Amino acid sequence: MSAPAKTQAMETLIEAHAIELKLPTVRRRFRALAEEALREQQTPVAYLAALLEAEMAERSERRERRRLLEARFPVMKRLEDFRFADNPKVSQAAIAALAECSWIDDRESVILIGESGTGKTMLATALAVCACQQGRRVRFTTLAGLANELQEAESKRELARVVARYARTELVVLDELGYLALPEGAAELVFQVISERNERASLIVTTNLPFGEWTKVFPDARLAKAVVDRITHRAHIIETGTESWRFRHGIQRKSKGAAR
Repeated sequence: MSAPAKTQAMETLIEAHAIELKLPTVRRRFRALAEEALREQQTPVAYLAALLEAEMAERSERRERRRLLEARFPVMKRLEDFRFADNPKVSQAAIAALAECSWIDDRESVILIGESGTGKTMLATALAVCACQQGRRVRFTTLAGLANELQEAESKRELARVVARYARTELVVLDELGYLALPEGAAELVFQVISERNERASLIVTTNLPFGEWTKVFPDARLAKAVVDRITHRAHIIETGTESWRFRHGIQRKSKGAAR
């Protein structure tokens, strides 16, 4: 057998092994990396290390993409997208520390409290994306969305399964607490999820209401107090203020357009 034929046979065998071992990056890149190794006069060990490193890197990227998809973010936001100059009330150092996600290991929570347009949801999403990038399971939902999901699960006799799924998720983002009062029966269902996660897993909550006004969302005063007690226990509370930078930027764009 000629040398080219032997090489082709070995390449075919490598492809077959890579398929069997579920190594798609090895299958796709072993030829190109082999040519690069020859050009740079690398040792066989260096070539093998580069090939396996490429497989591990792409596998990690696929896992991250899957976690980001499973989190169900309505809009993807990252910390570099947040302009701290627009909201100097938010401490960049505090957010950077939270981005390291050690608070998730400690089963602590984050509460972002402020008026609409002050960056609460953006920061919550960005911190949750950091958690995904660190290999953690995340789920994003609005309070209304969670309430609807739980009520639907209850009607199908699947409530225990859904509550258990939320309990297993390392980080749950509960967005928009305060914009809508929970419908009858839903407050108790939401409390089940919060109670199951208490001191077991972390939450990020965004709200436009002071804690004393959570009865607007949870009409039963005792239930509202129990929710506040559980969510604020071992929580990092970040105030985003009252001035809407979103509104301010809208006015600025309108002014620029009128000046042209």
